[in-house]
Amino acid sequence: MKDIQVFLLSYSNSRALQQAITSLQFIIQRVKGITVIDIPDLLLEVFDSFTTQPAAEYVKLNNNNLGKTLNDYIKELSCEYVLFLYDQDYLNENITEIQLELNNEKDVMTYQHTIKNKTIQRPFLVRTCFLNQNSFFQNDEVPFKEAIMPSWLSQVDSSYVIPTGKSVIGQLSKDATTSNFEKIKFIEKYQTNVSNPIIQPSIAVMVSNYNMADYVGTAINSCFLQSSPPEQVLAVDDGSTDESYKALEKWIYHPRFKLLSKKNGGKARALNELLPYIETEFIVELDADDWLDPDAIFVIRNYLRNLADDVAVLYGNLRAWKQMSSGKVKYKGVRKGSQILNKKELLSYTFPLGPRIYRTFSLKENKGFPIIDFEDGRMYEDVSILNDLLRKNRLLYKDFTIYNVREHELSITKKNPSSWSDFLKLLN
Repeated sequence: MKDIQVFLLSYSNSRALQQAITSLQFIIQRVKGITVIDIPDLLLEVFDSFTTQPAAEYVKLNNNNLGKTLNDYIKELSCEYVLFLYDQDYLNENITEIQLELNNEKDVMTYQHTIKNKTIQRPFLVRTCFLNQNSFFQNDEVPFKEAIMPSWLSQVDSSYVIPTGKSVIGQLSKDATTSNFEKIKFIEKYQTNVSNPIIQPSIAVMVSNYNMADYVGTAINSCFLQSSPPEQVLAVDDGSTDESYKALEKWIYHPRFKLLSKKNGGKARALNELLPYIETEFIVELDADDWLDPDAIFVIRNYLRNLADDVAVLYGNLRAWKQMSSGKVKYKGVRKGSQILNKKELLSYTFPLGPRIYRTFSLKENKGFPIIDFEDGRMYEDVSILNDLLRKNRLLYKDFTIYNVREHELSITKKNPSSWSDFLKLLN
C-alpha cells in the first residue's frame, strides 16, 4: 500500500540528501512519491544523478516562498499521508518498530529536534486532508524560513498530535552556529504552554506601516502567534505605494485586528490616528519591519502587573537581526538596555529605546506623539514622545528580550541622513 508522499526540505549538501533518500528503503513499500524542495542550485546537478524508486522529483520554490509552494503542491496529492524530513535528517532503523499511521483521533505525528540544550517539535507524519484544511504560513508571515513548520504546529490543537514515541530520525550533523541556535531558541517559544495565562493588565499592539510589504505580515502575525495574545492589534497604513495595504488586508477578518489607512504624513501622525481606538491599559509599539517573540505579551504582562503608577513607559532589550540579500536573516546580538533617569541620558542612549510599552493614559494625556518642526515631524518620533513623557513620569528599564529588530536597506533611518544635531536644536 503506497500511501505516503515524502517531502525532503531544505537539504544543503549532497551527502545528506543521498542519505535521506537511501533511508527511505525502510518504508519503501509505503512511499508513493519523493519530492525535494528548496535545495541550492549547486545540488541540482548532483540530484539529477540520483536513481530512486519511485523517482524523486525536484520542485522549485514559488517566488522563494516555501509555505506557498508546499500548500500548492499538497492540494494536488491523493495519498493519505505526507512525511517530512529536513536538512541533515534521515530515517534510522527504529522506523520499522513503530506504527507509521495515525488513528482516527490524531492528525499529526511529531519528532524531537535538539540543538545543544534546546528541543523543538517538528511535524513528521501528517494527514494530507488535514494539511489541506490547515495551510502553512507563507514566508512573509514568519521571521525566517525555519519557523514555517513549527509556527504551523503551534496552531494545531494538541489533542490531534502524537509524538513518534521512539527516536526514528538520525542526523549527519547539527547546525549549531550562533544564528541557527538563536532561531531554535525563538522557535522553542512557539511551544510555550501557558496553563494559567495572565489576562491583566490589558495590552494592545500598534503598528504604523509605510512601504514594508515584504515584512509587515511577519509583524502582524507575530502578534497573533502569542501564547498569551493581546486584546487588540491596531495597524495603520501611512499612504504606502507598494503592496503593503494588500498584505495588511489579510488580517481584517480577525476579531482583534483593526486596520486604518491615511495619506502619507509620517509615523507620528499615523500612530496618532490609532489613539482613539485603543481600549487597553497599555500599548506596545511594533515597527512594521520588526517582530515579537511568541511569549512577548506574556512576559510583558508579568512586568506590568506591579508597575508603579508614575511609570509611563516600560522598556527592555532589543534582539538584532541582519536582513541578507538571499532572504535569510542573520543574528547579530542583543542590544542590552539601561535605566534612563533624565533627558540627558535619553538623548545619549546609543540605540533606539525599546521595546516601548506605553501606559495608554499617559500617551493620551500627552495628546499622542508630538509633531515637531524637524523634518515635518517625520523623524525621531520615539525620542520626541519619550522626552515629553519624562517631564511628568518615569521610564522604567527591565532586563527582558522579546522584541526583534530587522536591520535592512529600506529602513527609514538609513534612507534619511538627517542630522541628529539638527533635531536636538528643535527638541523642546
